[in-house]
Amino acid sequence: MWKPSDSFTLPLGDWVDAFVKGWLAPNFRDVFRAIGWPVDQVLQALNAFLQAVPMPIFALAVALLALLVAGRGVGLFSFLALLLLDLIDVWSETMTTLAMILTAVVFCTLVGIPTGIAAARSDRFAKVLRPVLDIMQTIPPFVYLVPIVMLFGVGMVPGIIATIIFALPPIVRLTNLGIRNVQGELVEAAFAFGSTPRQVLWEVQVPLALRTIMAGLNQTLMLALSMVVIAALIGAGGLGLTVYTGLGRLDIGAATEGGLGIVLIAIVLDRITQALGEQSDVKTPSLLQTLKSYLRPGRDARQPRRAA
Repeated sequence: MWKPSDSFTLPLGDWVDAFVKGWLAPNFRDVFRAIGWPVDQVLQALNAFLQAVPMPIFALAVALLALLVAGRGVGLFSFLALLLLDLIDVWSETMTTLAMILTAVVFCTLVGIPTGIAAARSDRFAKVLRPVLDIMQTIPPFVYLVPIVMLFGVGMVPGIIATIIFALPPIVRLTNLGIRNVQGELVEAAFAFGSTPRQVLWEVQVPLALRTIMAGLNQTLMLALSMVVIAALIGAGGLGLTVYTGLGRLDIGAATEGGLGIVLIAIVLDRITQALGEQSDVKTPSLLQTLKSYLRPGRDARQPRRAA
C-alpha cells in the first residue's frame, strides 16, 4: 500500500538539529550561561548551608516545623525519616537532593506565580500560554534533555533547569485558576471602594486564591522530586545519582537506599506543604475583611454602605 512517505519525507529532525547545533548553541551560548548563573548561585548557597548544618539540628528543626504546621504524627514521622536517612548513610546525598529541589521550586515560584497572574488578567495571554503548558506537561523529559545538554552542558545546573521546565506548569495553571475563581462581587466591591488594581490583586484576589496557589506549589514540589532520577542522567547528583549508579551496576541495595531516600523526603515535604496550604488563609488583609463585612446577604456588592 502506498504511503506519502514513500515519495516525500519531511526532514524535521535535520531541521531541528541544524537549528540547535548550527545556530542557537553557538550564537547564544553567553545567554544560556547567564540564565544558568543565578540557578548555580542559589544551588551552591543552599547546598553549602544544608551540608554544613549538623544532622541532629536539621532533623529537630524539620520535625518542629512539621509539628507546628501538620501535627504530632507528621512531626514524629519527619524526625524518624531523617534519622533513617542518616543511618543508611545517604545524608549527604539527601541534602544535595533537597538543595536541588528547593532551587527548582524557588525559580518555579518566581516565574510561575507572576505568569499565572498575567494569564488570569488576560484571556488572550492565557490562550497563548495554554498550548505551551500542554507541551511542557506532556513531552517526555528525555526528549528535552538532549537540547538542554547542548545548550547548558552537563552537571547540576542543567539538571535543575530540566526540573524547572518539567515542574513549572502546575503552579502556573493553579495560580491562574485560583485568581479566576475569586468572587466577582468582591472584586467589584473593592473597585467601588476606590481600590487600585494592584490593591485588588494583592489584598483581595491573591489572599482568596492562596489555597489554590499552594496546591500548585505542592504539585510543583512533587514533580521536581520525580525528576531527580532523570536529571542524574545529565550529571545531577544526590539521591538520583545513587539510584542511577545502582541501576547501571545492578546494585539493588544502592538503588533501594536512594529510592527510599527520595520516597521519605517526598512524604515529608508533601505533608508539610499540604498543611501550609490548609493554613494559608489564616491572615486576612484589612481590605478583604472590610469587603466581607460590607457584603452581607441581601446587600448589593456595587453599593458601598453610606456613612451615618
